[in-house]
Amino acid sequence: MFELLAQDLQSKARRGRLTTAHGLIETPAFMPVGTQGTVKALTPRELRELKAQIILGNTYHLFVRPGIDVIRHFGGLHRFMNWDRPILTDSGGYQIFSLAKLRKITEEGVHFQNHVDGMSAFISPEIAMEIQATLGSDLAMVLDECPPWPCDYDYAARSAEMTTRWAARCKAVASAVLSGQSSAQSPSAPDALRTAHATARQLLFAIVQGATFDDLRKESAQAIVDLDFHGYAIGGVSVGEPEEEMIGAVESSEPFLPEDKPRYAMGLGTPPQLLEMIARGMDMFDCVLPTRLARNGTAFTRMGTVNLKNAEFALDKSPIEENCTCPACLEFTRGYIRHLIKAEEILGLRLITLHNLHFYFDLMRQAREQIENGGFEEFRKRFVSNYRTRDVDLAVTLEGRAPASP
Repeated sequence: MFELLAQDLQSKARRGRLTTAHGLIETPAFMPVGTQGTVKALTPRELRELKAQIILGNTYHLFVRPGIDVIRHFGGLHRFMNWDRPILTDSGGYQIFSLAKLRKITEEGVHFQNHVDGMSAFISPEIAMEIQATLGSDLAMVLDECPPWPCDYDYAARSAEMTTRWAARCKAVASAVLSGQSSAQSPSAPDALRTAHATARQLLFAIVQGATFDDLRKESAQAIVDLDFHGYAIGGVSVGEPEEEMIGAVESSEPFLPEDKPRYAMGLGTPPQLLEMIARGMDMFDCVLPTRLARNGTAFTRMGTVNLKNAEFALDKSPIEENCTCPACLEFTRGYIRHLIKAEEILGLRLITLHNLHFYFDLMRQAREQIENGGFEEFRKRFVSNYRTRDVDLAVTLEGRAPASP
């Protein structure tokens, strides 16, 4: 399933290959976020042309709308959205934490009112697996509780322990599906078992929690590794905490994760953060940043972000970034793209989205090459030292708000 191909001698950076039902994923890999069955502003064909290896779908959003019955009718998420490469679906735990109007968390699961129409709903570990089974994703995530930042030690401890118990329940459902048990033999998850044909090769990832407490991160990692999953994710990061605490949470968890399984840092991040996480042994990443900032006129370059709304670019005949081979840079100027954004033309945000995702994919390609060639650490230091991140861009990531117009 996961093959470790190379490792950097000066850091923990890894070069790997993950095999899924819908194809190979070369790691380190970035997964664009396709929250509602689409990566915003782009078609699946355009994503394939950008060489996207895998996309992320959101269990909570797809459960709320269009609903699981609709996706079941179309034969799963791949067919519904016409995407023939791997899909990872998250469990919905983070969205319940961040979006649900009212929620009550119990040992059985989470009762909540969804953010679309306020209707009451319930998701348990078993239901989360049922939903993901119906979606037919290649990589499924266990249901977890994402604690807020900041939170006190006792709350973080109870939350991490419950996340481990929920992970065991998720694995029980997945194991029952793979073994072909009937619904009578597994009464806790009959609907999931009815969709066994869609998940015969679905891989299940568990999630490390523990907030910003080193000992809780260690205990959580050890507990879920003992349960033996196909891969492991580090959750509860990028929820508003300072960057040093985010990095600390990853560093506290990583030593206890097996080397022969993929590692997924959830919800990260800026380009320098991705390289820092790769240097700390992470393999997979997702983040809304490249697509969200694109919709606000901001593009990524090797030197940092560029806000194309700014007047300084009105007469600029250069591409977003020199020597970039994305469709936007090959065909259009900064001045023209600025005009599109200021005129609120859809093409403008599409072009920046194409560029930003190309930038992220190419950064991962370079990281893979540098790990193989033994030059990753020098590459990381050079990139991070030259890169400038604007505070307003980070605010978009952490708070989900668009920056004010210049």
